[in-house]
Amino acid sequence: MSFKKNVDHYVEQSAKNLNFTSDLLEHIKATHSLIKVNVGVEIDGGIKNFTGWRAVHSEHILPSKGGLRYSNSVDQDDTEALAALMTYKCAIVDIPYGGSKGGLRINPNEYNDNQLRSITKTFATKLIKKGFISPAINVPAPDVGTSEREMGWIKDVYKSLRPEDINYRACVTGKPRHGGGIAGRTEATGRGIEEVIREFFRNKEEVKKAKLNENLKDNRIVIQGFGNVGRHLAYELFNRDNAKIIAIGEYNGILYNESGIDINKLIECVLFKKTIENNELGKFIKNPKEIVEVECDILIPAALEGVINKENVEKVKTKLIVEAANGPIDPESDKILFNKGITVLPDIYVNAGGVVVSYFEWVKNLSHIRFGRMEKRYQEHKLLELIKLIEKTTNTKTDPELINSIVHGADEIDLTNSGLEDSMRNAFNEILNIKKQINKSFRESAYYLSLKKLRKFYTKEGLPRH
Repeated sequence: MSFKKNVDHYVEQSAKNLNFTSDLLEHIKATHSLIKVNVGVEIDGGIKNFTGWRAVHSEHILPSKGGLRYSNSVDQDDTEALAALMTYKCAIVDIPYGGSKGGLRINPNEYNDNQLRSITKTFATKLIKKGFISPAINVPAPDVGTSEREMGWIKDVYKSLRPEDINYRACVTGKPRHGGGIAGRTEATGRGIEEVIREFFRNKEEVKKAKLNENLKDNRIVIQGFGNVGRHLAYELFNRDNAKIIAIGEYNGILYNESGIDINKLIECVLFKKTIENNELGKFIKNPKEIVEVECDILIPAALEGVINKENVEKVKTKLIVEAANGPIDPESDKILFNKGITVLPDIYVNAGGVVVSYFEWVKNLSHIRFGRMEKRYQEHKLLELIKLIEKTTNTKTDPELINSIVHGADEIDLTNSGLEDSMRNAFNEILNIKKQINKSFRESAYYLSLKKLRKFYTKEGLPRH
């Protein structure tokens, strides 16, 4: 079964619990528009040709939103599936976007910076001219194989082609800070996943059902993937929660330490050596596929789709799976895991932190002012006056360090993290309430919530006519 069919399967399964007409369900499932482009770029005296796609799954709310990935695995089916996931994901966390996704079939590691710049700008030019990139219509973001650098290049192309658009910075999110980006965007997906795990452990009934230790720090964690998402997630878990991470999996193998890996030291090693291998932080196992078979309490797939499948699902030895990646478990394996009593927190909700903070960045770009600029000092002065009044009333002196902590006005990063936490916690509890109502899995409950919100929109607004 293809990735797109997997997503459609979950939609159809969840729709059975709702009164959906067949025609509306088919409309919601369908990809609304798709473009396939050939990107030809002169490299080393010859012409290299690359195939790229941009899919728009839904335009019920504009703009449509979704990442732009560079990978040899990019194809039309995956692009359409990931666009659909974005629609459902945005609905769950109450972000006013339709779903979109794009990609270029390329191994970015095979090209230097100048070559990648030319490739990216050519790809972006084609998408912009066809109306698949703009602040009001379609807004890309970083994904597998891309970063703030590529988003900055795309923004520059858009500005040159649409110089009259004063909102040009909002044509992409995930940009460098100096180019209109927002504090906290790079780590947003990883931090959002950590907030999901934290909220799960606040619900003691669910923790008990999953047969986990009551405190997060007392559970053994395995993370598959140490790219942007996996690395930031590991950092947050290790430093904020004192979590015990016993294994990290990458494309070339597994770093294993039953006593726990020092994530801060590992990040330093990876930044220097570009690999999790060749360090003294644990034992290195050369077969990367074995990562999902490591016995643990919490397994977090944080790379590409399909890592848990019919070939290895019976070997999975965990209690809780947190889908940091998109589509890491196929439907058949999902059923097997459910029957084995393994709790799965689904991708459709878990990794939504990126789009939440992307929304904050987009709003910031449209308002043309950084968050916190207007009110920060005002808040600080008012809080300082309050402390002085308390000191005068009680005839006591407050510790200067405590004063500084109390009166500190919210910076952009504080507001970003606050908004992210609120979004992820609210969505988790909405899903949990539905789970209790329909007595289904977290995945089915999340899709139920998404479809319920989409049905309400179409019932009230009707089909878009733009």
